[in-house]
Amino acid sequence: MNNKIKVLKNFKIIAIAEGISFLVLLLVAMPLKYMMQIPEPVKYVGWAHGVLFVLYGVLLLQVFIVVKWSFIKTLVAFLVSFIPFGTFWLDARINKEIAEMK
Repeated sequence: MNNKIKVLKNFKIIAIAEGISFLVLLLVAMPLKYMMQIPEPVKYVGWAHGVLFVLYGVLLLQVFIVVKWSFIKTLVAFLVSFIPFGTFWLDARINKEIAEMK
C-alpha cells in the first residue's frame, strides 16, 4: 500500500472518531449536564474528545508533510473539526482522494 494512502487512512479513522466524540459531547453529554444536572459524562467524553482532537492535529500535520496537502487545504481540514459533522464532510473528500491515488 502506498505510504500516502496509509497516512490518509490513519487520519481518516481519527477524523471520524473525533467527529463522533464531538457530537456525543454536544448532543448527549452537555444536555445531560445542563438539563439533568449529571456532569460526569462531560468530564469523560470531553477528555476523550480532547485526546482525539490532539491526535487529529498531529495526524493532520503528518498529512500536510507526507501527502503534501496545500496550506489552505490543511487549514480547511483543521477548521472543519470545529463544525459539527465537519469531519464527516472531510471524510468524503478523503475517500475521493484515496480513490484517485489507486
